[in-house]
Amino acid sequence: METIITKGRVCIFSERDTKSSGMTYMEVHMLNRNIYENLFNQFYRIFKHNRQGSIKTRYRYKAAFERFLVFLAEFFRLQKISNIAPKHIYRYVDDLIERGCSIAYIKLELAAIRFWHDKISERRYDKLPTNKQLDLKRRQYGGIDRTWNLLEFDRMVAKARQLGHDVYADVLHIARYQAFRIEECFKLDTSMVSKAIKTGMVTIRGKGGLSREVPLHPSVKVILEDRLKVTPRGAKLFVPPELKTHEAMKHLQDFIGYHRDSVQEAASTRPMTFHGLRHLRAAEWYEEFIAAGCTEKQARMKVAKLLGHGRDSVTKFYLASLD
Repeated sequence: METIITKGRVCIFSERDTKSSGMTYMEVHMLNRNIYENLFNQFYRIFKHNRQGSIKTRYRYKAAFERFLVFLAEFFRLQKISNIAPKHIYRYVDDLIERGCSIAYIKLELAAIRFWHDKISERRYDKLPTNKQLDLKRRQYGGIDRTWNLLEFDRMVAKARQLGHDVYADVLHIARYQAFRIEECFKLDTSMVSKAIKTGMVTIRGKGGLSREVPLHPSVKVILEDRLKVTPRGAKLFVPPELKTHEAMKHLQDFIGYHRDSVQEAASTRPMTFHGLRHLRAAEWYEEFIAAGCTEKQARMKVAKLLGHGRDSVTKFYLASLD
């Protein structure tokens, strides 16, 4: 295992990745590599004093934990490893599944994370989710239905408008019709939006630096045009001047978490998170392609392209609501 920090990105290479997940090279673009370096330095102080396990195991677990730190730096901008939380594990497992990693590989990565987490003093959470709680098989084969129904979506948007959070309502609307990840919504700036309005296509850079084009939905176009009128040139449309991007994202996630129970169907057992809007749009696109005459696999591959990945198996993960 080798971790290479270069200007603006962290590159991780592992021969084991080749065997376990089909990936020989993972390249993570980061807004601030200093976050990763800070997390790594905290972890290294623990690593260098540990004598538990064989040398081979310690270094295998070290490499796995470093991959997890890259993820935490890119998607959560976490500052302290003592603040690692269950939500980080759930999101990381989803990410590994989306990249096509096997259950055996994921279990080994989780074993490493738990190994080092147990050695963190004054950690916020004493225990992380178990494999049983994570329900790995169900997550990988067909996935978990995270889709919002239309009534739940309307209720959440109405709640945001009612409480004066128009930014939240607009971002939810964009995620619902464009299938953008939360970080992709909040990175929209005046330059990207101006180009999208002119061309009718939104060019978005997703995970791993991969770019894709998504047709601009008419209702989203109206929202972006209105936002463009009140946003200073070069600024991000949904990040207030007093907040950083990751803070604005967390405020919306906290809003959803706080109001989830009041808007979700009473009998529902589905996890209701922002990412579920991406699942909703994926299912709609799939049904539209089927109605247009595509085969099931053709429809899934078209959806995969719009979501920003190329694996048929990953698309099935998003279509759990159709099973």
